Amino acid sequence: MKHEKAVVLFGHGARDPQWAEPMRRIRERLLAQAPGVAVELAFLEFIAPALHEAIDALVAEGVASITVIPVFLAQGGHLKKDVPVLIDAARTRHPECAIHLTLAVGEADEVVEAIAGFARSCVQAV
Repeated sequence: MKHEKAVVLFGHGARDPQWAEPMRRIRERLLAQAPGVAVELAFLEFIAPALHEAIDALVAEGVASITVIPVFLAQGGHLKKDVPVLIDAARTRHPECAIHLTLAVGEADEVVEAIAGFARSCVQAV
């Protein structure tokens, strides 16, 4: 199925491949909730694919708009310095594709609320 829009869930990566399991679960939920949108994972290090590989593959499939969502708790050094360079390089390689970078998911009010709710349920369970 050809998609016009795509989301790349972008994580740091880790040596342990199990580390990416929550991101795979997020991907599956998003695919179910937004069937007209391609959803891929990408990582900064240790786990494939790298961000540029995921973006290049989506553009090769004809995607016209990609939203990169950093699945990070906050805007740390990688998101402030490294990732903008990667996004700019992708935009240069693919001027025909709109590539957007969001804030870290951990900075979204909905995520902060969900984490607070989880913490509250943990306290109540003790």
